[in-house]
Amino acid sequence: MDASFVIDNSVVMAWAFEDETTSYTDAILERLATTAAIVPVIWPLEVVNVLLVAERRQRLTQADSIRFITLLSLLPIYIEPGWHHDHMEKLLAIGRANNLSSYDASYLYLAMQKGLPLATLDHKLMAAAEQTKIPLVRNIS
Repeated sequence: MDASFVIDNSVVMAWAFEDETTSYTDAILERLATTAAIVPVIWPLEVVNVLLVAERRQRLTQADSIRFITLLSLLPIYIEPGWHHDHMEKLLAIGRANNLSSYDASYLYLAMQKGLPLATLDHKLMAAAEQTKIPLVRNIS
């Protein structure tokens, strides 16, 4: 199954916390029943970091984190193979031009590279996507 959109970690991690899910994040999850998403190579590190912080703050237990990772492994979310040195310059330029972190720039760059829409909850990333003419995944039902 080919990926039909890039999914930002802000959407994915909302699924780990009941108080952070929205109709949008639920709709994205439902969409993954019929289509696949793609993420940059840094995504697993971002997921694990959020889980570790949540455990330290006692928002999740270790068992919750393992359960969440197991559930994620069942979803059609594909990790883009590693980028090379030439990509670093492009990420730097995208980050500078859009005032984004390197992490957020990697999602925008992947969407640009693949010509795919972006699903995100991050307002700065949304604005950068709109500025660079990358469509956002919106109002799905």
